[in-house]
Amino acid sequence: MKTFKITSVILLLIVGTSLISAAQTKRPRFRAIAIAEVGGGHALFDAAAKIWLDKLAIDSNFTIDYITDTKPITKDFLKQYQLFIQLDYPPYPWGPEAQAAFTEYLEQGKGGWMGFHHPTLLGVFDGYPMWQWYCQFMGGIEFKDTIHGGTTALLTIEDKNHPIMAGLPASFTTKDEWYTYNKSPRPNVHVLASIDESTYVPDKPIKMGDHPVIWTNEHIKAKNIYIAMGHFPELFQDSTFTTLVRNTIFWAARLN
Repeated sequence: MKTFKITSVILLLIVGTSLISAAQTKRPRFRAIAIAEVGGGHALFDAAAKIWLDKLAIDSNFTIDYITDTKPITKDFLKQYQLFIQLDYPPYPWGPEAQAAFTEYLEQGKGGWMGFHHPTLLGVFDGYPMWQWYCQFMGGIEFKDTIHGGTTALLTIEDKNHPIMAGLPASFTTKDEWYTYNKSPRPNVHVLASIDESTYVPDKPIKMGDHPVIWTNEHIKAKNIYIAMGHFPELFQDSTFTTLVRNTIFWAARLN
């Protein structure tokens, strides 16, 4: 009887060790790279995003690495990743090599892309010229203004059948420092959601009429989504926002 008990314990230990080993060596579904600035006005959002993304990566079996500038970005560097996440990193201080690698990555569909808020800060900033390719990627727009301090607004989903909108209501309210542009990107992109500017609380005079806030550029081979939200860390406490982000990650990484 004693021998039986010892044997049983040994078998349990072997099985348990095997399961742990299998879990540790299980191949991740995909690899993602995320870029975010150090400090600045979006640091709290970026910190909250990292906590949420790290948990999602563990729960959903993918890996995510982080960089804080574009210096590491080369063609060989991007070969490692199936998804590029742009967390509030602007489009102007990129070096020529990073620009070329990123352009090829998207144009040839070597990986997916999703960007929050800051990627549409397009124009001449801090002595950097406009990145023309990126401007066209974002719909040919130029940054005009922002609602400092933010305001809540009602967002209406325009394409309810798009995979990233699965499980979302037809409309929902959220808050951000909404950007406005010199024109609507609508003629050049597929708009997935837009703002009803008449629902601003508190009301703000900074408006642009037709105001898309979530869209995809279908002229680019890579699956790509721009989400205008990305200023307030509380967004990651909002189940509608996190559902949108989760859906976008798996869609852009070509998993749904």
